[in-house]
Amino acid sequence: MVVQAYILIQTEVGRAADVAAAIAGVKGVTLAEDVTGPYDVIVRAEATNVDELGALVVENVQNVDGITRTLTCPVVHI
Repeated sequence: MVVQAYILIQTEVGRAADVAAAIAGVKGVTLAEDVTGPYDVIVRAEATNVDELGALVVENVQNVDGITRTLTCPVVHI
């Protein structure tokens, strides 16, 4: 089973494009786009389980320079 999530990211002013480009290369990230609104970058990511997804976010995504805050929204199938 694959666990998927959207990661909503706030960045330092003027860093959205750089952050999106850096995150796009992270293993497990399937989409990274800079957007307008309350968040600056939206990422779609996937992993084999919740623990792996958490590690992806904490160890790889949150360590990208220029990020100030993230919000991870797991995809559910109801």
